[in-house]
Amino acid sequence: MKSKFAALAVAAMLASPAAALADSPQHLVDSTTLAVQDMMGGPVGDQAEKLLTRARAVVVCPDIFRAGFIIGGEGGGCLMLARNEEGGWSDPAFYTLGSGSFGFQAGVQSAEVMMLVMTQGGLNALLSSQFKFGADAGLTVATLGAGVNGSMSTALDADIVTVSKTQGLYGGISLQGSILAGDASTDEDYYGAPYDARQIVVRLEGSNPGARPLRGILRRYGG
Repeated sequence: MKSKFAALAVAAMLASPAAALADSPQHLVDSTTLAVQDMMGGPVGDQAEKLLTRARAVVVCPDIFRAGFIIGGEGGGCLMLARNEEGGWSDPAFYTLGSGSFGFQAGVQSAEVMMLVMTQGGLNALLSSQFKFGADAGLTVATLGAGVNGSMSTALDADIVTVSKTQGLYGGISLQGSILAGDASTDEDYYGAPYDARQIVVRLEGSNPGARPLRGILRRYGG
């Protein structure tokens, strides 16, 4: 019975949009544009918009797919964009978000996740080759729309504020223990040059016209 459940989980994961995103950088960019619009129209959209206008950068994961029965995991493609000197937004750098967990779990969940990077320290941490949530005691991560952790006063003092919209049987999504890692090969595929994340979002060396709608939706909501 356990093997049957495991097979179903794997089949569902392979059939999910998250599995297809890795094969199409532009698909991930387009999905991210839709996810930003979707989350800004949600119940915490007004608060998220106020924070976005002050954010130093943003990371959006449009389809984090999680499936678990005995062994569970989560993962998906993400994009980081940083604010430029004119107040607009850079082109995106590609990332992956993944984690693994053991325990008795049941259900399949899809989630849209946005990380509003409020401080330079938060941006520097995420620009490293790998960042593990919960491992840096000096970095504060708040969750918007989750009781006291979702208050604006708490969020304004945080280095990173997360917003998520979930579907499925889990009550929510936790980034604790998740690893955000740069995806250099996809960056090179999308820009035709071996840029790293810092070159793309800070030095503004990467440019692809396919990212204009995403940059535009961020300008619309975040100045």
